[in-house]
Amino acid sequence: MNILFLHNNFPAQYRELARALAADPNNTVVYGTKHTDDSVQLAGVKKVNYQPARDPRPNIHHYVRSYENSVLHGQAVYRLAEKLRGAEFVPDVVCSHAGWGNGMFIKDAFPETKLLSYFEWFGHATGTDADFDPAYPIELDDYLRIRAGNATLLVDLYSCDRGLSPTRWQHAQLPPEFQPKVTVLHDGVDTDYFFPDPNQKINFPDLNLDLSGVDEIVTYVSRGMDLYRGFPQFYEAIARLTERRPNCHVVVVAGDRVAYGTAAPEGYNSFKDVMLEKMPIHHDRVHFVGTLPYGYYKLILRASSVHVYLTRPFVLSWSFMEALASGCIVVASNTPPVQEMAEDGVNALLVDFFDIEGICDRIEYALTHQAELQPIRDNARQTIVERYSQKDLLAQHIDLIREIAGQ
Repeated sequence: MNILFLHNNFPAQYRELARALAADPNNTVVYGTKHTDDSVQLAGVKKVNYQPARDPRPNIHHYVRSYENSVLHGQAVYRLAEKLRGAEFVPDVVCSHAGWGNGMFIKDAFPETKLLSYFEWFGHATGTDADFDPAYPIELDDYLRIRAGNATLLVDLYSCDRGLSPTRWQHAQLPPEFQPKVTVLHDGVDTDYFFPDPNQKINFPDLNLDLSGVDEIVTYVSRGMDLYRGFPQFYEAIARLTERRPNCHVVVVAGDRVAYGTAAPEGYNSFKDVMLEKMPIHHDRVHFVGTLPYGYYKLILRASSVHVYLTRPFVLSWSFMEALASGCIVVASNTPPVQEMAEDGVNALLVDFFDIEGICDRIEYALTHQAELQPIRDNARQTIVERYSQKDLLAQHIDLIREIAGQ
């Protein structure tokens, strides 16, 4: 079987799937990407590059800037496909991350090939992420921009033979007429890599971070420090918490940027400095460590006394599931993506996204009832092991690809 993966990054969420398929000598696996760092490779996977010919025109209407960008990406992938066909590689199945245009012209390049598209998020102006926070109301321009912004996804939904969506919540955002061709199937969590260790300590000399003598560690993980992942609410909660609990330390694993949603005010990279100016915090006990390699990140989760995860009704973060797999006591927002996997008092502690005092109280409750809440840690891990184990779901992905390929 010939399989072509398409993703702007490498290896991204296709890492284990591409690796597993390449381990079968009957398969030929090619990965098309914009990622040009040749130090990153997967055994048995041939990495090939595409690059759009130009950026979107600066004067194009902002509603369709993302669509022009998608067309440029699709065009670049089409040219790559021509080279692959010239080298006598015709895929049986193409696995493409939808929304960026990578799979837009695959049916033109390879009419005989099956297209399996990965659908992460279909935008809505109301009822999900965009209008969630009343402090940031959306305007008519946002309604129109969000509707126009779904154009690439609609092309992908029409073109694909089958689709994947990682959670029921994300699947439910797709237009109802397309939902039957999209399967809910998560990528899974490596539960052999993320697991509990009650004796884990944090002592990373190269990060100048030694918390080996600290008994109360609150953790927060996100790509950035933005509104979508509730950073302002988290910050205010820990500002109060560290006043109440003088021995509590906080570790923030996040980039100084906005990964999703509303940009920070002019002059700020993220909402970190905005919040630092708004209220003081104990700098000696709140540690901003930036983004970390997985080797450090997994150890921080294991050492966590309480992990905090807040999100708007949006794409569910891998970090939430990895924290559950690590046996963390997770204080999480009571929002739909979280509710799909967590039940309050069973495998997590849920709280209103906007309730600063409630977030602080729940963290403090968890800190003071560690032994009593051990069943929550156990249930958190069990949820991931039983329902979202990578090795189990990986087999289902491979079966689906074989089914689509007619094998």
